[in-house]
Amino acid sequence: MSNDLFTEPVSAASFGGMTDAQRLAGLRKMKLIATGLLVFAAVVFVVCVIWQSNGAPAWVGYVKATAEASMVGALADWFAVTALFRHPMGVPVPHTAIIPSKKDSLGESLGEFVQGNFLTGTVLTDKLRQVDVSHRIGEYIGDPDNARKLGNNLGHALEVGAEIMNDDDVHDAFDNIVVKRVRSTSAAPLVAKLIDVAVEGGNHQHMMTAGLKALSTFLEENRAVFRLKVAQESPDWVPSFVDDRIFEKMFNGVQSFITDVSEDENHQLRNDFDARIREYAEQLRTDPEAAAKIDAIKLDVLDHPAVRNWSQTAWATIKTQIIDMANDPESDLRQSVDGTIARTGRLLQTDEALRAKVNGWIERAVLYVVEQYKDDIADLISGTVARWDTKETSRKIETLVGRDLQFIRINGTVIGALAGLLIYTFAQLIG
Repeated sequence: MSNDLFTEPVSAASFGGMTDAQRLAGLRKMKLIATGLLVFAAVVFVVCVIWQSNGAPAWVGYVKATAEASMVGALADWFAVTALFRHPMGVPVPHTAIIPSKKDSLGESLGEFVQGNFLTGTVLTDKLRQVDVSHRIGEYIGDPDNARKLGNNLGHALEVGAEIMNDDDVHDAFDNIVVKRVRSTSAAPLVAKLIDVAVEGGNHQHMMTAGLKALSTFLEENRAVFRLKVAQESPDWVPSFVDDRIFEKMFNGVQSFITDVSEDENHQLRNDFDARIREYAEQLRTDPEAAAKIDAIKLDVLDHPAVRNWSQTAWATIKTQIIDMANDPESDLRQSVDGTIARTGRLLQTDEALRAKVNGWIERAVLYVVEQYKDDIADLISGTVARWDTKETSRKIETLVGRDLQFIRINGTVIGALAGLLIYTFAQLIG
């Protein structure tokens, strides 16, 4: 990083919309005018002196006194203005070159001034309430174009954030936060609660019905396979038509039983199933051995290679999806973000309660930051000024305000002339 950031003050071009070159040209012009008035007064004074030595009229004395006082005023104010930035004529007169010699002290004073007069709770609170920050934010983000711009920025931030996150770190964090928590948490109470919820809603019976129908379909689709298996297991001396009759009888009986259970909500098998399910849920809550079996199953699942591979690849998949959606202005993510920003903006404009709440958050946040870091801000100001180059700082400040200071010289010349004329006139009147 360039050291210029620490050796030069802020460019004067950032003030008033004028460049350093424009300000310097204006300064030189005003210096010429002020100096020209001094030279004019000096010429008038010399002419009057010569004229008086050769018998000038009485009124010349008034002109001479005016010119003389004008020179004194011009020289005094030239000295005062010049002394701010350098030693007049290079002579190290005490208490001159004030800005170069007092630069560090000025920086400290500026830091203390800002801290004491701007970085206070009362000032900031009053200003924030006058501005009504939340309403202005609402007006800005409520505009669809601005909401889209913010959505683009947020999308880019999501993309950058996803890119810079280390995959191994994310996986380790997932293991530490999620997997370890799951391992340390008993699964039995959760499974028992899930069973209770399923039983209360009758979902276990719906699952049973779906399972029975799926079983019936499976049996029917594999009818030939089961018939062949019966033939293979049947003794060779049993005729095939007997095997057919036996198989049909058994197969149709099983299918009929499945159909009966599927269609009869009050079937005994369903009642037994309901009782066993409820009994098992209670057993999970009260029987340590049953709970241990569930936990063992949980650990087996977590240790299964497929689960471990999923945990390792899940983030890569999610990251790719986030980046793709963040880059696509038409994606659901971006559309949702843009819409949410715009809706929030409209709410901030119309909902006074929400606006007051947001303003309160902003005030507390700003006051907290200022309270915690106001000393650092003051140190930043004084430290930055201290690092500025002395001569360059003086030159910059003179370029910034020197043109206006030349009016002091001009005013001194004019006021001195008037004062000299009045004093001389008064002297003549009482003489």
